[in-house]
Amino acid sequence: MQQLTISLGQMDILLGEPEHNLATVRQMTAEAARRGSDLVVFPELWSTGYDLDHAADYATTTDAGIFKEVGALAQEYRIAIVGSCLSVLGSEKFGNTAVYTAPSGQNLTAYSKTHLFRLMNEEQYLTAGDKLSLAATAWGKMGLAICYDLRFPELFRAYALAGATAVLLPAEWPYPRLAHWRTLLRARAIENQMFVIACNRVGQTGDTRFFGRSAIIDPWGEIVVEGGDQELLLTATIDLEMVTAVRERIPVFADRRPDIY
Repeated sequence: MQQLTISLGQMDILLGEPEHNLATVRQMTAEAARRGSDLVVFPELWSTGYDLDHAADYATTTDAGIFKEVGALAQEYRIAIVGSCLSVLGSEKFGNTAVYTAPSGQNLTAYSKTHLFRLMNEEQYLTAGDKLSLAATAWGKMGLAICYDLRFPELFRAYALAGATAVLLPAEWPYPRLAHWRTLLRARAIENQMFVIACNRVGQTGDTRFFGRSAIIDPWGEIVVEGGDQELLLTATIDLEMVTAVRERIPVFADRRPDIY
Protein backbone atom coordinates (compact mmCIF):
# COMPACT_ATOMS: atom_id res chain seq x y z
CA MET A 1 0.00 0.00 0.00
CA GLN A 2 1.14 3.53 -0.77
CA GLN A 3 -0.77 5.51 1.81
CA LEU A 4 -0.94 9.29 1.93
CA THR A 5 -2.70 11.24 4.67
CA ILE A 6 -4.07 14.57 3.46
CA SER A 7 -5.68 17.52 5.21
CA LEU A 8 -7.76 20.15 3.40
CA GLY A 9 -7.65 23.57 5.06
CA GLN A 10 -11.12 24.82 4.12
CA MET A 11 -10.83 28.38 5.38
CA ASP A 12 -12.52 31.75 5.17
CA ILE A 13 -10.27 34.35 3.52
CA LEU A 14 -10.24 37.97 4.60
CA LEU A 15 -9.77 40.20 1.58
CA GLY A 16 -6.40 41.94 1.56
CA GLU A 17 -5.36 40.74 5.04
CA PRO A 18 -2.41 38.38 4.48
CA GLU A 19 -1.26 38.41 8.10
CA HIS A 20 -4.66 37.32 9.37
CA ASN A 21 -4.94 34.64 6.67
CA LEU A 22 -1.42 33.40 7.36
CA ALA A 23 -2.35 32.97 11.02
CA THR A 24 -5.25 30.73 9.95
CA VAL A 25 -2.95 28.71 7.71
CA ARG A 26 -0.42 28.36 10.53
CA GLN A 27 -3.08 27.09 12.94
CA MET A 28 -4.48 24.62 10.40
CA THR A 29 -1.01 23.40 9.43
CA ALA A 30 -0.16 22.73 13.07
CA GLU A 31 -3.39 20.77 13.50
CA ALA A 32 -2.82 18.83 10.27
CA ALA A 33 0.65 17.86 11.50
CA ARG A 34 -0.81 16.83 14.85
CA ARG A 35 -3.20 14.52 13.00
CA GLY A 36 -0.28 12.91 11.20
CA SER A 37 -0.98 14.37 7.77
CA ASP A 38 1.72 14.20 5.12
CA LEU A 39 0.21 17.01 3.05
CA VAL A 40 -2.10 19.97 3.68
CA VAL A 41 -3.85 21.83 0.85
CA PHE A 42 -5.25 25.36 1.11
CA PRO A 43 -7.56 27.36 -1.18
CA GLU A 44 -6.76 29.57 -4.13
CA LEU A 45 -5.27 32.99 -3.30
CA TRP A 46 -5.54 32.10 0.38
CA SER A 47 -3.29 34.94 1.56
CA THR A 48 -5.18 37.86 0.00
CA GLY A 49 -8.34 36.67 -1.70
CA TYR A 50 -9.32 38.40 -4.92
CA ASP A 51 -7.81 41.76 -3.98
CA LEU A 52 -6.39 41.98 -7.48
CA ASP A 53 -6.36 45.79 -7.56
CA HIS A 54 -3.41 45.56 -5.19
CA ALA A 55 -1.63 42.59 -6.78
CA ALA A 56 1.59 44.59 -7.12
CA ASP A 57 1.63 45.15 -3.35
CA TYR A 58 1.35 41.45 -2.51
CA ALA A 59 3.09 39.58 -5.30
CA THR A 60 6.63 38.24 -4.84
CA THR A 61 8.82 35.64 -6.48
CA THR A 62 8.20 32.11 -5.24
CA ASP A 63 11.35 32.15 -3.08
CA ALA A 64 10.34 35.26 -1.13
CA GLY A 65 7.47 36.88 0.75
CA ILE A 66 4.47 34.69 1.53
CA PHE A 67 6.02 31.74 -0.29
CA LYS A 68 9.07 31.91 1.98
CA GLU A 69 6.74 32.00 5.00
CA VAL A 70 5.08 28.81 3.75
CA GLY A 71 8.48 27.17 3.31
CA ALA A 72 9.34 27.91 6.91
CA LEU A 73 5.98 26.57 8.04
CA ALA A 74 6.43 23.34 6.07
CA GLN A 75 9.88 22.86 7.55
CA GLU A 76 8.72 23.62 11.08
CA TYR A 77 5.91 21.06 10.98
CA ARG A 78 7.57 18.60 8.55
CA ILE A 79 4.57 18.60 6.26
CA ALA A 80 4.06 19.32 2.55
CA ILE A 81 1.91 22.38 1.78
CA VAL A 82 0.04 23.40 -1.37
CA GLY A 83 -2.03 26.54 -2.02
CA SER A 84 -1.98 29.48 -4.41
CA CYS A 85 -0.89 33.08 -3.86
CA LEU A 86 -0.02 36.07 -6.03
CA SER A 87 3.42 35.87 -7.63
CA VAL A 88 5.68 37.95 -9.84
CA LEU A 89 5.98 36.46 -13.34
CA GLY A 90 7.93 39.31 -14.92
CA SER A 91 8.04 43.08 -15.18
CA GLU A 92 4.56 44.25 -14.15
CA LYS A 93 3.27 40.71 -14.66
CA PHE A 94 1.55 38.86 -11.83
CA GLY A 95 0.34 35.28 -11.62
CA ASN A 96 -2.06 33.22 -9.56
CA THR A 97 0.53 30.64 -8.59
CA ALA A 98 0.28 27.35 -6.72
CA VAL A 99 3.46 25.95 -5.19
CA TYR A 100 4.11 22.45 -3.88
CA THR A 101 6.35 22.95 -0.85
CA ALA A 102 8.01 19.83 0.52
CA PRO A 103 8.40 19.09 4.26
CA SER A 104 12.01 20.26 3.90
CA GLY A 105 10.73 23.73 3.03
CA GLN A 106 11.92 23.36 -0.57
CA ASN A 107 9.58 24.31 -3.40
CA LEU A 108 9.33 21.24 -5.63
CA THR A 109 7.40 22.97 -8.37
CA ALA A 110 5.20 25.99 -9.14
CA TYR A 111 2.20 26.31 -11.43
CA SER A 112 0.59 29.56 -12.55
CA LYS A 113 -3.09 29.35 -13.46
CA THR A 114 -3.34 28.85 -17.22
CA HIS A 115 -7.07 29.58 -17.61
CA LEU A 116 -7.96 33.01 -16.23
CA PHE A 117 -11.52 33.46 -14.98
CA ARG A 118 -13.21 36.41 -16.66
CA LEU A 119 -16.17 36.39 -14.27
CA MET A 120 -13.79 37.59 -11.55
CA ASN A 121 -11.75 39.85 -13.88
CA GLU A 122 -8.56 37.82 -13.57
CA GLU A 123 -7.55 38.61 -17.15
CA GLN A 124 -7.53 42.34 -16.33
CA TYR A 125 -4.91 41.99 -13.61
CA LEU A 126 -3.07 38.71 -14.07
CA THR A 127 -0.90 36.98 -16.64
CA ALA A 128 -1.79 33.39 -17.52
CA GLY A 129 0.78 30.69 -16.94
CA ASP A 130 2.15 28.95 -20.00
CA LYS A 131 3.03 25.47 -18.75
CA LEU A 132 1.75 22.59 -16.67
CA SER A 133 3.65 21.43 -13.62
CA LEU A 134 4.14 18.02 -12.05
CA ALA A 135 5.48 17.70 -8.53
CA ALA A 136 7.77 14.69 -8.09
CA THR A 137 6.71 13.88 -4.53
CA ALA A 138 7.61 11.04 -2.19
CA TRP A 139 4.25 9.51 -3.19
CA GLY A 140 4.68 9.83 -6.94
CA LYS A 141 3.85 12.50 -9.50
CA MET A 142 1.09 14.99 -8.71
CA GLY A 143 -0.22 17.69 -11.00
CA LEU A 144 -1.16 21.21 -9.95
CA ALA A 145 -4.27 23.04 -11.16
CA ILE A 146 -6.29 26.00 -9.87
CA CYS A 147 -10.07 26.52 -9.66
CA TYR A 148 -11.36 27.40 -13.18
CA ASP A 149 -8.85 24.93 -14.64
CA LEU A 150 -11.29 22.25 -13.49
CA ARG A 151 -13.47 23.06 -16.52
CA PHE A 152 -10.69 22.09 -18.96
CA PRO A 153 -10.39 18.29 -19.22
CA GLU A 154 -7.39 18.52 -21.53
CA LEU A 155 -5.24 19.76 -18.66
CA PHE A 156 -6.11 16.82 -16.43
CA ARG A 157 -5.65 14.33 -19.26
CA ALA A 158 -2.20 15.78 -19.96
CA TYR A 159 -1.26 15.21 -16.33
CA ALA A 160 -2.58 11.65 -16.40
CA LEU A 161 -0.62 10.85 -19.57
CA ALA A 162 2.50 12.30 -17.91
CA GLY A 163 2.15 9.82 -15.06
CA ALA A 164 0.26 11.77 -12.40
CA THR A 165 -1.73 9.72 -9.90
CA ALA A 166 -3.37 12.82 -8.40
CA VAL A 167 -4.12 16.45 -9.13
CA LEU A 168 -4.11 19.05 -6.35
CA LEU A 169 -6.61 21.87 -6.87
CA PRO A 170 -6.81 25.01 -4.70
CA ALA A 171 -10.02 26.94 -5.47
CA GLU A 172 -12.34 29.85 -4.76
CA TRP A 173 -15.47 28.39 -6.36
CA PRO A 174 -18.68 30.27 -5.47
CA TYR A 175 -22.41 29.81 -5.36
CA PRO A 176 -24.53 29.16 -7.36
CA ARG A 177 -22.29 26.67 -9.21
CA LEU A 178 -22.14 23.93 -6.56
CA ALA A 179 -23.51 21.27 -8.93
CA HIS A 180 -20.81 22.12 -11.46
CA TRP A 181 -18.08 21.81 -8.79
CA ARG A 182 -19.22 18.40 -7.60
CA THR A 183 -19.84 17.03 -11.08
CA LEU A 184 -16.55 18.24 -12.55
CA LEU A 185 -14.45 16.95 -9.64
CA ARG A 186 -15.91 13.48 -10.11
CA ALA A 187 -15.68 13.62 -13.90
CA ARG A 188 -11.99 14.57 -13.87
CA ALA A 189 -11.27 11.73 -11.43
CA ILE A 190 -13.27 9.11 -13.35
CA GLU A 191 -12.06 9.93 -16.85
CA ASN A 192 -8.40 10.03 -15.77
CA GLN A 193 -8.61 7.27 -13.17
CA MET A 194 -6.79 9.40 -10.62
CA PHE A 195 -7.36 11.11 -7.29
CA VAL A 196 -8.61 14.69 -7.43
CA ILE A 197 -7.78 16.58 -4.23
CA ALA A 198 -9.57 19.93 -4.07
CA CYS A 199 -9.64 22.61 -1.38
CA ASN A 200 -12.25 25.36 -1.77
CA ARG A 201 -12.74 28.41 0.44
CA VAL A 202 -15.78 29.38 2.48
CA GLY A 203 -17.11 32.78 3.51
CA GLN A 204 -18.06 35.83 1.49
CA THR A 205 -16.32 38.66 -0.37
CA GLY A 206 -18.66 41.43 -1.47
CA ASP A 207 -21.72 39.79 -2.97
CA THR A 208 -19.89 36.55 -3.76
CA ARG A 209 -20.41 33.60 -1.40
CA PHE A 210 -18.19 30.54 -1.41
CA PHE A 211 -19.57 27.14 -0.48
CA GLY A 212 -16.53 25.10 0.51
CA ARG A 213 -17.35 21.42 -0.17
CA SER A 214 -13.64 20.67 -0.35
CA ALA A 215 -13.24 17.06 -1.33
CA ILE A 216 -11.03 14.13 -2.19
CA ILE A 217 -12.39 12.01 -5.05
CA ASP A 218 -10.94 8.57 -5.75
CA PRO A 219 -10.22 7.04 -9.19
CA TRP A 220 -13.68 5.40 -9.26
CA GLY A 221 -15.27 8.82 -8.77
CA GLU A 222 -16.30 8.02 -5.20
CA ILE A 223 -16.10 10.70 -2.51
CA VAL A 224 -13.43 9.86 0.08
CA VAL A 225 -14.24 12.95 2.14
CA GLU A 226 -16.22 16.15 1.60
CA GLY A 227 -16.70 19.24 3.74
CA GLY A 228 -19.72 21.46 4.29
CA ASP A 229 -19.87 25.24 3.95
CA GLN A 230 -18.11 26.20 7.19
CA GLU A 231 -14.43 26.66 8.02
CA LEU A 232 -12.84 23.35 9.03
CA LEU A 233 -9.90 21.04 8.53
CA LEU A 234 -10.76 17.80 6.71
CA THR A 235 -8.41 14.83 6.96
CA ALA A 236 -8.40 11.48 5.15
CA THR A 237 -5.96 8.75 4.16
CA ILE A 238 -5.84 7.44 0.60
CA ASP A 239 -4.05 4.50 -1.02
CA LEU A 240 -2.39 5.64 -4.25
CA GLU A 241 -2.05 2.06 -5.45
CA MET A 242 -5.77 2.28 -6.21
CA VAL A 243 -4.84 4.26 -9.31
CA THR A 244 -2.94 1.32 -10.81
CA ALA A 245 -5.70 -1.13 -9.88
CA VAL A 246 -8.42 0.95 -11.54
CA ARG A 247 -6.37 1.59 -14.68
CA GLU A 248 -5.71 -2.13 -15.03
CA ARG A 249 -9.37 -3.03 -14.55
CA ILE A 250 -10.67 -0.56 -17.16
CA PRO A 251 -7.78 0.10 -19.61
CA VAL A 252 -8.91 3.52 -20.79
CA PHE A 253 -5.42 4.70 -21.68
CA ALA A 254 -4.62 1.61 -23.76
CA ASP A 255 -7.93 2.02 -25.61
CA ARG A 256 -7.54 5.70 -26.47
CA ARG A 257 -7.59 6.65 -30.18
CA PRO A 258 -5.56 9.87 -30.40
CA ASP A 259 -4.98 9.09 -34.09
CA ILE A 260 -8.60 10.01 -34.85
CA TYR A 261 -9.34 12.67 -32.23
